[in-house]
Amino acid sequence: MSAHQVEDHGLLRFLTCGSVDDGKSTLIGRLLFDTKTILADTLSAIERTSEKRGLGAVDLSLLTDGLQAEREQGITIDVAYRYFSTGTRKYIIADAPGHEQYTRNMVTAASTANLAIILIDARKGVLTQTRRHSKLAALVGIPHLVVAINKMDLVDYSQGTYEKIKADYLEFAAKVGIEDIRFLPLSALNGDMIVERGDSLNWYDGPTLLEILESAPAAHTEHDEPFRFPVQYVCRPQDSANPELHDYRGFMGRIESGSIKVGDAVTVLPNGLQSTVKSVQLGGVEIGSAFTEQSITLLLADEIDTSRGDMIVKSSEVPAAVKEIRATVCWLAETPLDRARTYLIRHTTRDSKAKLTGIDHRLDVNTLEKVAADKLAMNDIAEVTFKLAQPLFVDPYLENRGTGAFIIIDESNNNTVGAGMIL
Repeated sequence: MSAHQVEDHGLLRFLTCGSVDDGKSTLIGRLLFDTKTILADTLSAIERTSEKRGLGAVDLSLLTDGLQAEREQGITIDVAYRYFSTGTRKYIIADAPGHEQYTRNMVTAASTANLAIILIDARKGVLTQTRRHSKLAALVGIPHLVVAINKMDLVDYSQGTYEKIKADYLEFAAKVGIEDIRFLPLSALNGDMIVERGDSLNWYDGPTLLEILESAPAAHTEHDEPFRFPVQYVCRPQDSANPELHDYRGFMGRIESGSIKVGDAVTVLPNGLQSTVKSVQLGGVEIGSAFTEQSITLLLADEIDTSRGDMIVKSSEVPAAVKEIRATVCWLAETPLDRARTYLIRHTTRDSKAKLTGIDHRLDVNTLEKVAADKLAMNDIAEVTFKLAQPLFVDPYLENRGTGAFIIIDESNNNTVGAGMIL
C-alpha cells in the first residue's frame, strides 16, 4: 500500500440508544460536526437558529430536532438513518426512538447494526431504560456494545462517578449475559472524547468514540460464515439473434453470507441436486469470485431446475431444512397475534404458510423477566414456535443473521406484522 492510500475498514452500521434527556441528539450532532460531515447550508441554518434562541454556541442537537418534534406530537415514526464517512470508513447511524412504545422501531433498527452505543446520563446512572435498550441490543444479536457515559461536564468530570456507573452496568450485564462491552466517559455538549480528547478527562486513557468506531469489526468479518445464496430470479434471455444466449441460465440474487468462486461444488435446495459453479458474474461481467452482500448472477455447470425461493449453498455447508421453527418474535402490528389464523413467513426469498403452535414466554422489556403469555400485542417480544407448510433452510440467528431472520406477513392485507429471529 502506498503512503497516500488509506485502508478502508468497510461499512459500519451502528445504533444509538438513549432517552430524550440523555443527549443522544447532541452526541449525533457532535459526531457529524467534528468529523466535518455537515453540509455548509445545514450548519448555517442551525447557527442562525441557535443565535435566535440566544445560545452562545451552536446547538448541535438541532440536527435531529425534526425527529424529536414528531415524537412529541405522538406520531408513530420509523427509524431515522444518518450517513457520514471519514478517511477510513463509511457509517450508517440508526437513530431509533427510546420509549417503550417504540420497541418495534428499535428492534427494526438493531437488526442490521453491528455496534450499539448505549447512552447514560452521568447524573442518573443506570436506569430501567438503559437495561431495556441493552437487553434488546443483545437479543437481536448486536455483537459490540459501547456504554457512553455522557454529560460528564455536569458531574465535574468525576472519575468516581464514571467508575460507579461502570460497576453498576457490569453487574447488570453479568446477569443477562452481555459480554462485549466498552466504556467511555464523554461530554457531547463540549466535544470531550467524541472525536477530540479534550482537556477535561485526562484520567481516562482509552480511545475516543470515533477511534472505537474506526476500529470496530465490520459485519460478516468476525467469523467464517457459510455460503448462502437465495435465488431471486432465473435469467433466461430470449434473443434469437444471439445463439450463444440460447442455453444461458443465470441464477440472480444477493449473497446473504459467505463467498463463492468458479469451480466450487454447490447444492441447490430443496431438490438437493449438486453441481459446480461455472461462472460468477456482476453486471454481466465475469468476476470469478464474490462475497457477502454482493448481488450477482451464478451459472452452474449442470442444468438444474431452479426457481425463486430456492437456495444455492456449498455442498460442504448445507443448512438444516426445517418445517418447524422456534424463534424470538417482536410483534409489530396493532392487531394482536391470533392463534387461530394462518400467517405467511418470509425467509430470504422463500415464503411458507405458518401456524403458531405455542408461546413459550413473553419478555417483560422493563423488568427483563420471562412471563407466561397466551397472546402477543404490539411491541411484545416472545419466544414462540411455528409449524410450516413448506421447509425453510435456516441457520440460528446468532450464527448467521442473514438466514436466521424472517418476517411474518398477514395474508389478508399483505402487511408485515412481526419480525423473528430463529433460535
